[in-house]
Amino acid sequence: MQCMICKQNEAKVHLTQIVGDKMQKVDLCEECAKAKGVNDPAGFSLADLLLGLGASKEIEETAGGEELKCPRCSFSQADFKKSGRFGCSECYQVFAEPLEGLLKSMHKGPRHVGKVPQALQKSRDLFERLKNLQKKLEKAVTAENFEEAATLRDEIKTVKEKLNQVPTT
Repeated sequence: MQCMICKQNEAKVHLTQIVGDKMQKVDLCEECAKAKGVNDPAGFSLADLLLGLGASKEIEETAGGEELKCPRCSFSQADFKKSGRFGCSECYQVFAEPLEGLLKSMHKGPRHVGKVPQALQKSRDLFERLKNLQKKLEKAVTAENFEEAATLRDEIKTVKEKLNQVPTT
């Protein structure tokens, strides 16, 4: 595999970046990696590379010029810039404010919600729709709106049939 920059030497440094649903791979030779600062621990910021250039600057700016340090493990912003990781679980509370901006720019939000198998998600959506329809049906019957209630009853029947057709894994 050739270096993606010079296209001459064999790539020995392989980096992977995932942004949203897209994965980007960068393959560099040793010379190009050194030129980009990848092999220099002092000059290379994994946080900048993985979180997008300027990410560690955002942490510094939100700290208001003062360097934040974890009281438990003494992990600092500079340590985060170098490693792209935190020292302990308490670091997440200490760096919470600056991290929130980074996470929002990288993901849909600051909270991880995970993934759900497609069949399960479909059954959850149908079940949620069924609950909402049943609530609407109760309101329609209470309000004596029987035409709407009949329409909702038919829709509930259709949703129940679809729910029974969803494969279970």
